[in-house]
Amino acid sequence: MSSSNFPTSPASPEVVIIGAGLSGLACALELINHGVSVQILEKDDAPGGRVRTDSIDGFLLDRGFQVYLDAYPSAGQLLDVEALDLRKFEPGAIIFEKGERHRLMDVFRRPTSIISSAFSPIGNILDKALVAKLRFSLQFSSLEKIQQREDLTTETYLRKFGFSDDMIDRFFRSFYGGIFLENQLQTSSRMFEFTFKMFTAGSATLPARGMEEIPRQLAAQLPDHVLHCDTPVSKIEGKEVITESGEKLTPDYLVLAVPSDAAQKMLPSLNLPELKWRSVTNCYFAAANSPLNEAIIALSGSPGSLINNVSVPSDLSPEYAPEGQALISVSILGIHDEPDFLTNVLSELRSWFGEDVTTWRHLRTDRIERALPEQTPSSKRPVCDLAGIYLCGDQQTTTSIEGAIISGQDTAKQILKLR
Repeated sequence: MSSSNFPTSPASPEVVIIGAGLSGLACALELINHGVSVQILEKDDAPGGRVRTDSIDGFLLDRGFQVYLDAYPSAGQLLDVEALDLRKFEPGAIIFEKGERHRLMDVFRRPTSIISSAFSPIGNILDKALVAKLRFSLQFSSLEKIQQREDLTTETYLRKFGFSDDMIDRFFRSFYGGIFLENQLQTSSRMFEFTFKMFTAGSATLPARGMEEIPRQLAAQLPDHVLHCDTPVSKIEGKEVITESGEKLTPDYLVLAVPSDAAQKMLPSLNLPELKWRSVTNCYFAAANSPLNEAIIALSGSPGSLINNVSVPSDLSPEYAPEGQALISVSILGIHDEPDFLTNVLSELRSWFGEDVTTWRHLRTDRIERALPEQTPSSKRPVCDLAGIYLCGDQQTTTSIEGAIISGQDTAKQILKLR
């Protein structure tokens, strides 16, 4: 699959792809399936881009809380979903607020929860009827149609749809805060409709052995000597690519499967719009027992809460933790490095789960500054007007696994038309 050394053949490939994230891998596979010679150059030690998993003390720690939505159409066709052994979250959430917990479920898939959800104090009866209305309206909207609609902020969209301030503040800000990595709901309403449609059509899941199984599976489909990890690029001159170790490749086509700000640094003549990023801080803890004891996401319903969401990956898949232990994931929006940060997180967790939290062992804190490209109604998609050079990545479509794969495949199809 992976190699840090180039083959001895002096011929340059037809296509060089810089970046082995999901978009770069999807682009390569589409080209290779049509007989195109490809080389992928990746600066890191493994493929995957922002989708990585580390093993620490027998625990599998995804780099930031991420999920795979099993209704993704293009990703589902490209991946061997059965081999990923996807484990599903319950369709709903537990909302912690002022020392109490409230359950809000998708009653279409969990009809036994219709009474508890109807009488949950989160939102009113009209809000719950509007959720059903939104579900059915998006069920019959194609992804193409969604992309053609007026683009609003998600907050504006929800208010126009009729949702109450209570429902927006106590549910949507925390639930979609964990997806968009911002709780002001300034993300594009097209992105909101896309993700809401995917959630109602399927489930949020985790691969049984961690999120990195997704790029690993894609990379495993590549022929030998295509993927070159630990191979940073030092310079691009025209379409000639020069690596830090001095190898030179002059392809017919060059694909920059990296974020547009990284592409701009490699090739200053691109003149791309500024790319802004959403950030997240994620804490992992080990415990003797799960504080949730079910495969569900827990949210904060209190404005001003430090914690956005809590999940227990080992409740979905025991492989995330050593036998007899639980792995707890805690997500906090933004970057936090203040001296008392961990103390404050644990204090808030005790208000949710009680004094058992004092026995939890801190495993790691990830501060991920470049977690998700910002996608607001005013965001401009980067466009490359240099002949033979292409950009791809999730910022070109939707900032999601599905968006990354679609962008990679679409870029390959553009190249195939010109061959």
